[in-house]
Amino acid sequence: MNKVEILVLGGGESGVGAALLAKKLNKQVFVSDSKALKPVYAKELQQAGIPFEEGQHTEDLFFGVECVVKSPGIPSHIPLIGRLKEQGAEVISEIEFASRYTKGKIVGITGSNGKTTTTLLTHHIFKKAGWDVGLAGNVGTSFARLLAEGDHDWWILEISSFQLDDTIHFQPDIAILTNITPDHLDRYEYKMENYMSSKFRITLFQSEESKFIYCADDEWTLKGLKSQAPKAQLIPFTLNSSLAGEVGAFYQQGHIQIEFNKGESMSIYELALQGKHNTYNSMASALAARAAGIHSEAIRDALADFEHIEHRLETVTQIAGVEYINDSKATNVNSTWYALESITRKVIWIVGGVDKGNDYSQLLPLVKDKVKAIVCLGLDNQKIINEFKNDVEILTEAQSMEAAVRTAHSLAKKGDLVLLSPACASFDLFENYEDRGNQFKECVRKL
Repeated sequence: MNKVEILVLGGGESGVGAALLAKKLNKQVFVSDSKALKPVYAKELQQAGIPFEEGQHTEDLFFGVECVVKSPGIPSHIPLIGRLKEQGAEVISEIEFASRYTKGKIVGITGSNGKTTTTLLTHHIFKKAGWDVGLAGNVGTSFARLLAEGDHDWWILEISSFQLDDTIHFQPDIAILTNITPDHLDRYEYKMENYMSSKFRITLFQSEESKFIYCADDEWTLKGLKSQAPKAQLIPFTLNSSLAGEVGAFYQQGHIQIEFNKGESMSIYELALQGKHNTYNSMASALAARAAGIHSEAIRDALADFEHIEHRLETVTQIAGVEYINDSKATNVNSTWYALESITRKVIWIVGGVDKGNDYSQLLPLVKDKVKAIVCLGLDNQKIINEFKNDVEILTEAQSMEAAVRTAHSLAKKGDLVLLSPACASFDLFENYEDRGNQFKECVRKL
């Protein structure tokens, strides 16, 4: 094998995407994964003629490599990464790698909650306006994979904190930070300051010409603005105050008001997505579209006809007067807070999974007010049980989706709502949150 120019660590979606882009760029690329590759990815690499190994890292093959594209799932502190850096290798994320080879402009979107909805909504606005736009990143298909297939004038990218951690020059033209609430703290030494700094990498390398759109109601974002001091033009959105005369978005007498470019303003009355959290998402998307230069009418039309995303407060069906809601994408406490806050019925709540350092106490007022029963779905539910055992009449456990759904169904009466909103990652019992949500829907439809 020829000398490796680009080493890709991790053979999942982002790693294979990076390898395909490197191959297109005529780079000598090698993929290494300590675990077995999914057959679909192994086949793809074989068909592309890209050498790879699985189940091990053969470090002798890596000597002298200049660039390492690291999967976001691999922590930066493992010894292998340290050794690669010691020998002079540049270790970057797939997002960083792909961004170096696009001629298009980028809207980069991150945040603890709402980033997927905001990403899809922003893409919908650009698409509806007739612009040449690509959708990629943490939302599903890797940026590098789609770039290898063809470039676009604009890219709308959902970016996780793990992907941001390995950026060293990434400079989106427009950055959106939806909010910062406790999530993935196990990866950040259980320190919110570390997690906040990771999120602020979305704007770290922006210039004075770039735009940084942020929530002015979010405590940790405001702390980050003081400590990180972004160079980009700051564009806030808020539900709690008026920004009249300033650039930004705010809520006024039942509508969203967008202020832009020397007093130019637009009002948005009709939103396809309801709820406080979706008003924030709509504000952020509208501001990004105006910052890019999309006309007001196209923004209004797109915000009014956007279809809800799967696994986020998704209505599955209604059985005997009981509504079933799939909120599997709620992988942290704050997402579940928004879900419970938006519901007016009595709730049978299915919760649990892999805890990422969760503080459930912030849910207590909503649980006391709205939740009549809790079904814990996970291999280790003790933390949830300890938190809520004195505040709900019924608290039980299940270790399969079928058992959880059947239990919830037996506890629900006409007028109630069964809510899957786990507040946790899915990896103890499921492949990912999509698998968890799909299993929920399948089990509900079998009732």
